[in-house]
Amino acid sequence: MPVKIRLQRKGRRKRPFYHIVIADARAPRDGKFIQKIGTYNPMTVPATIELDRESAYDWLMKGAQPTDTVRAILRFKGVLYRKHLQRGVAKGALSQEEADSKFEDWIAEKEGTMAERRAAQEQKEAEFRAQVSGTPPPPPEPEPEPAAAEDDTTVATTEDTTPPSATSELDAARAEAEGSTPASVAAAADVAGEAQAEAESAEAAGEALAAANEGEDEAATGNIDKEV
Repeated sequence: MPVKIRLQRKGRRKRPFYHIVIADARAPRDGKFIQKIGTYNPMTVPATIELDRESAYDWLMKGAQPTDTVRAILRFKGVLYRKHLQRGVAKGALSQEEADSKFEDWIAEKEGTMAERRAAQEQKEAEFRAQVSGTPPPPPEPEPEPAAAEDDTTVATTEDTTPPSATSELDAARAEAEGSTPASVAAAADVAGEAQAEAESAEAAGEALAAANEGEDEAATGNIDKEV
């Protein structure tokens, strides 16, 4: 009796879902089968395949013939690769331990690749859902106020351009004289004396100006009294 490894269609219209079955080649596609060994869902990205590798390998070694689609599935799941390794063991090119080790390494690498593909697809779907949901962008950061900076710059410029007074020059000369040599002390004393003299002359000029203003005010008041 010829035996086939083939797909048995399930699912509704335009949403196919398949069972991987061992069935008599003379049986209808969706009729009786001998054993179910897996499922195949082509509607997901990537396609979802559940397969019993041991049962598929046993039936393959017994002579069951897979269809073209099932052959691609068996190749993808490593069943045909295991059959190839077992032929090498039968010919003496490999030991059974080496064949099993190579097969396990191949399965681990394949599963890792499929896990990365599923993660990438999930990330892509999550980004698409975020765009569709209309998530608002984060609010922009407030810009600094330039007016306050300009005011500070103006104040600093004004303070820098103000000429030093005689008192400040005198204080600076005294501070410099405290930690200097005798020669520098003498020079600082001269500068201090000049600054002191300028300060005294400025005070005297101010007093004279105030007195002159008072005299003018008295004269003006007397003239007003005479006119009245």
